[in-house]
Amino acid sequence: MNVAQLMAEIEKRHPGESEYLQAVKEVLITVQDEYNKHPEFEKHRIAERIVEPDRIFTFKVVWVDDAGTPQVNIGYRIQFNNAIGPYKGGLRFHPSVNLSILKFLGFEQTFKNSLTTLPMGGAKGGSDFNPKGKSDAEIMRFCQAFMLELWRHIGPETDVPAGDIGVGAREIGYLYGMYRKLALENTGVLTGKGLTYGGSLIRPEATGFGAVYYLVHMLADMHQTIEGKTVAISGFGNVAWGAALKATELGAKVVTISGPDGYIYDHEKIKYMLELRASNNDV
Repeated sequence: MNVAQLMAEIEKRHPGESEYLQAVKEVLITVQDEYNKHPEFEKHRIAERIVEPDRIFTFKVVWVDDAGTPQVNIGYRIQFNNAIGPYKGGLRFHPSVNLSILKFLGFEQTFKNSLTTLPMGGAKGGSDFNPKGKSDAEIMRFCQAFMLELWRHIGPETDVPAGDIGVGAREIGYLYGMYRKLALENTGVLTGKGLTYGGSLIRPEATGFGAVYYLVHMLADMHQTIEGKTVAISGFGNVAWGAALKATELGAKVVTISGPDGYIYDHEKIKYMLELRASNNDV
């Protein structure tokens, strides 16, 4: 595999998609030495095949705001690779969402999911819809309109979306409710649901917990513990919240969290912010 030559070909097919191109280049550079030890990989064009998504769905999402005015957003679903199982990856609702970002995330999701050893492929999706400042009713109407276009492309044996930035248990609930009406079935087509309708215990915190458990094992390898360590965390979504919660529980001192509008630093630790988050109030 010649990375420079392959990247030139990919750039011709995906001009201007900087996030996606950067992710592909980083992976190819990382694996090229091992890849080149296996001529059968080159024979079957594995690199060329794995960097291209299986299919991309782009669709218009029309919804009505509280003033009765129709609004239009763009929805996406990137089904990147299902070589080892159904497509699996989150839905992101954020103004920054575009095709390049979702292709980069779907590409990396393929490798992330394979590392779990579970039979899951990689995917990503979402919309440039901004939930910030929207009422619950507006978010519900948007989610229903989004699922009206997406539902025919997903299913428990085909593609299983989840939450991501801007898509929590509330949004998953709205999406799932619309899917059930359209598909006439009650299956595990979306993960991240609430506990009362098929969700898993501690699902919101799970990723952050896992990150801290990984850190605990790294420290143990160096004959250290997390207890008493000062921890700085970026963000305060589900991942950062879970990480802050578990790190605090294990005796660390979490001193920072952040959000779209700034950050909080308290050298005495920010345990009170965990209590505020648990009460469903924001930062």
